[in-house]
Amino acid sequence: MGKTYLGPLGGVIVLALLLAPVFVWFFCRIEPRNGQLAVMIKKTGKQLPSEQILAPGPEYKGIQLDVLGEGRYFRNPYVWEWEITAITDIPAGHFGVLVRKYGKDLPEGEIIAPSAEYKGIVEDVLGTGKHRINPYAYDVEVYEDLRIMPGTVGVVVNVCGADVFAGIANDITNSKGFLVDSNRKGVLAEVLKEGTHRINPFLQSVSIVNIQSQRYEFSGDDAIVFITMDGFNISLEGTVEFNISAESAPCLSHEVGDMEDILKKLILPSVSGFARIEGSKKTATEFIVGESRQLFQNELEKFLQANCQTWGISINSVLIRDIIPPQEIAEIIRNRELAQQEAKKYKQQIEQAKSATVLEEQRTLALQRKAIVAAETQKLTSEIAAKQSQVEKVIDAQTKLNAASIEY
Repeated sequence: MGKTYLGPLGGVIVLALLLAPVFVWFFCRIEPRNGQLAVMIKKTGKQLPSEQILAPGPEYKGIQLDVLGEGRYFRNPYVWEWEITAITDIPAGHFGVLVRKYGKDLPEGEIIAPSAEYKGIVEDVLGTGKHRINPYAYDVEVYEDLRIMPGTVGVVVNVCGADVFAGIANDITNSKGFLVDSNRKGVLAEVLKEGTHRINPFLQSVSIVNIQSQRYEFSGDDAIVFITMDGFNISLEGTVEFNISAESAPCLSHEVGDMEDILKKLILPSVSGFARIEGSKKTATEFIVGESRQLFQNELEKFLQANCQTWGISINSVLIRDIIPPQEIAEIIRNRELAQQEAKKYKQQIEQAKSATVLEEQRTLALQRKAIVAAETQKLTSEIAAKQSQVEKVIDAQTKLNAASIEY
């Protein structure tokens, strides 16, 4: 059999065929591993416009929007180059906000991308998990989920949207304050209820408002001081329990403020104003003795309930714990109370003495009655015994008489 002669060209072809798999494996292979992706960059094609950073399509040079996920791929290294990078991993209890780097410039004053054609912040958020996000196309900012606990609500404020003074006016029937609809900047009437929420912080901000029962004590330096009708300063210490409704939380947050502002701007001025007006109608003594204290407490509670109801604040209870009189009359009142206590004690002693006398009289009377009963019993017993003895003697004499008659 004759030998086949390949020649130089044939040797090159054989060598190329032998080296081709090695070349493909080491120079054409793209293999993102678990938790990685490949960003593709094309070397050939149409030139990108100067203002763009991503290729609009595969026919253009530059960074491609689409990425390669985990797996094994083969690309021509003369046409493509690539970068292996980590995928975006959003942990549990968090979400991601996308910021698009490519596209048209936003209109003046806007920060939210109105569509996929524009740069800027993307309205929709990324949930928990792994996402194949091209780092040349998007930045990702990670935020914690908003957790609204039981007994609280979230008041939502739109930070983006049409200005309240732009375009048509707000609904004139809105009597709950300067609240807006979902397309305008400002406070929304609808609140977030208990649960977990993912709110894009570039679109909306949320304030947590406690709607559970709150207790405020006005005592010490915070005590309510007013002047009575006779010119004395009276200090009032007590407790107010209240809560706000979920429906009124947006209006209160917008027009009044937080819980401390509600206390300082609504509740405490109402208590202080009522105390000064009604307190000037009574004397200092009336607040310390008699029923004026309880009456004042009841009237204060009714006044607060009526005054705060228009704001959506429920007054659950009002307790006047202590009324502190001025020192110049405190001693007089204290001495009078001591005298009343002494008089009460003496009265009790007199009543006890009277009770003891009555008991002694009743005991003596009982002894007398007992002696009379005993004497009557003894007399009756003696009479019965005498009659019995007489009967016995008569029977004995009769017996003897009968016996004598028989003998003779």
